[in-house]
Formats: sequence, C-alpha cells, structure tokens
Amino acid sequence: MSCGPGPARTRRLALSRLLRTAAIDARGQRLGGLVDVIVRLPAEGGYPPVVGLVAEVGRRRVFIPASVVRTWQPDRVELVTARVDLRAFQRREGEVLLRADVLGHRLLDTTTARLVHAHDIELTAGPSGVWVLSGVNVHRLPWLHRPGHDPGHPFRDWLGFEPLIGHQASVHARHPLVRLRRLRAAELADLLENASAHEQREILTQVHTDPELEADVFEELDEDQQSHLLSGRSDAEVAELIAHMRADDATDAIAGLPQDRRRRVLALLPDDRRATVTYLLHYHAATAGGLMGVDILALPEDATARQAVQAVRDATTTQPEALADLYTVNPAGRLTGTISLVNLLRADPAVLLRAVAEPDPVTVTADADQIEIATLMADFNLSTLPVVDDDCHLIGVITIDDVLDETIPDNWRRREPAPHHHYTAA
Repeated sequence: MSCGPGPARTRRLALSRLLRTAAIDARGQRLGGLVDVIVRLPAEGGYPPVVGLVAEVGRRRVFIPASVVRTWQPDRVELVTARVDLRAFQRREGEVLLRADVLGHRLLDTTTARLVHAHDIELTAGPSGVWVLSGVNVHRLPWLHRPGHDPGHPFRDWLGFEPLIGHQASVHARHPLVRLRRLRAAELADLLENASAHEQREILTQVHTDPELEADVFEELDEDQQSHLLSGRSDAEVAELIAHMRADDATDAIAGLPQDRRRRVLALLPDDRRATVTYLLHYHAATAGGLMGVDILALPEDATARQAVQAVRDATTTQPEALADLYTVNPAGRLTGTISLVNLLRADPAVLLRAVAEPDPVTVTADADQIEIATLMADFNLSTLPVVDDDCHLIGVITIDDVLDETIPDNWRRREPAPHHHYTAA
C-alpha cells in the first residue's frame, strides 16, 4: 500500500478547511468566498498542479488564476491584485474541480483494486511555490469533524488513485491508463461490476485506448454484465472488441447477443475469426466443445525438443495457459502424446518428442459434460485437457481456468474479494 509522504512538503492545506474561506484582494478587502479549487491532471501522471480557484462574488462564480494568489492560509487566500475577471466561470477542457468532481465522489484505489470515497483532499506547496493535489483521505470523517482538523487517518498519496470524474468534455485530455495499468483484467472487471453507470463509462473510456486490455477485461466479466455493456455499443464496436478476444470467449460473447444482432456482428468479424467462432457456436456451452479453445500447439512426434521450444517462443498469440502442455501427433494427425512445458525445457534439445512425451494422454470428446471434465482434471492433476474427435484428432484444449469459471458456485463468485495490494519496488 502506498502511504508515502507524496511530494516534498513545506506547507499543507486540507480542502475541507479551505472551502468557504475568504479571497482577500491586494487592498485587504474581501472579494468573496472560495467554493472550489481547480487542478489539471498531467497527461504523464504526477501530482496535479493547482491552476486556479473558483470564488463566489455576489451571486456570480468567477475564476481566480493561481498565479495571482500571494499567500495561502487555512482561513483565507490573499491576492496580489485588486482586480478579477467578473465573467461567469466556465470550466476548460482538462480541468478538474476538486469539490465538484472529487470530494465526496468515488475514486479507483489502484493499490487495493477497490472503489473508495474521497472524504477530504490535501494540497501541498512544492519547493517552487506551486500548489499541487498531493493526497486524499478515504476514511469517513466523524460527524462532529471540524474542517481541517486531523481525524486520525493519514492522507494517502494521490498517485495511488484514479479519479472517476465523469466530465466527458475533459476525459480525453486526462491521462488514460496511467494508473489503471497497475490492475489486472480480473480486478478491472470486478470494479466494473460494482461501479455506477457513469463510473463504468469512465473506466471503459480509458480501458478502450488499449484494445488488448479491453478484450481481457470483457473476457473476465460475468455473462449478464458483459451483455449489458455490449448492448450499448454499435455492431462495429462489438465486432472490433470480439476480434481481440480469445476464440472461446469471443464465442461466448457472440452467443450472448440477440439472434438478429449475432448475425450482423459475425458478418463484421475478420474471416478467420468468423470461421472459428461459427465452428465453436455449434457446441453447447456446457460441454467440452463449448469450453475448449482452439489455439493448440501440436507438433509431429519426430520433432526435436529444440524445435518445440522454438515453437513455444513463436506462439505469441496463443493463450499462455494453453501452452502449459504440448501435444504430439502422428503422420495421420492423431494425438499420440503430451509433454509439459517444464519437462520440455528439462529435456535434451536434440531428443525427439516421441521419446519424452507421455503416451496415451487423457482426453475427452466434444460432448463431455462439465462434471466429467472437472473430475478428470482433478483425478489426473491436469492443467489442460485435450479434446478429440472420434478418430482421435485433436480439435481443442480445455484449460483449468475455463473449468473453474464454470464450476465455481455463483454465490462464491460474487463474494467480496479480499483486498489486493500492489507493491512497487523501491
């Protein structure tokens, strides 16, 4: 967990105390009360600098540039000028209002993969005198809490959070994926399932900039949530997303679409992906055919271990879990053996695969049900299970994660996950 000191600190202010204090002009006169602080989120990450204030002058909200603020005090800010622009404040692209957008709203805590509330915000003056957003308090403040008073919970480093602001005009000016990349696809999927509609839009807008990550996230969503999120996208957008998904997950996503839409999306897929998905759609989802993937590494039994290792290196688009075991086939294309990746790496590079592969591997046919599959994988301690046709030709492979997804009870699947902390090397 990141609870570090943030940037070098000389002076600190809590937003809860600063709000509604007075803006004092160069003549010592009260201009109005502060109602918000404006920062800009750097595209490269880092601590957002304060670019200005919003003050209420009469009944009008006006902008005060940070450059004209001479001193910042817990009870007032003093300006170097007696003149301010009295035109009504309008937010510019990329600007974030700390009170309106962040305070009291939910943030994505990237150290624990949770959505948390920002109950207070800390501002810090850097060595150059520029104030920055440096920390956030995610603990609910006591009912009798006095603004600015330390409630006993430290401010957490701002760099451990991703704001979910929901201001569409500025979303593309903010830093996409700077902090979301710390999270695994499964964690992002859990967050989406617990997020509000506007929070989902914010997360997905950022995830969308990385098509491979977006596909991984959708693969981890439960069927209902995935269908809901896909329903808000055009056919072309759905096809683009599905084209980046693994074949078996892409098939499940297509199967979850309404029948008329399914045909339209299939027509927009690349030819090879459309052929694979159409083939897999023929199998019932609860059978081996419906669970299997078709990315298989099968080699002739007279290939060498060196050739097999190189084939693994070259299989950059194959699901990594499916490479836990390699399969050997005879000249007729029938499955003859299996060898784990560990044993392959331990083998003499010049040895033929038929000499080190385990003969007569455990297999299932495409109509095997989930109970049979889970029982075989548990009994034989398998991480992958090959699927063959009636002539023992290899047609697919089931990985342990596919089985777990289908066999974990729904009430266990929806349990609150334990906090997961992401640590970085010092």
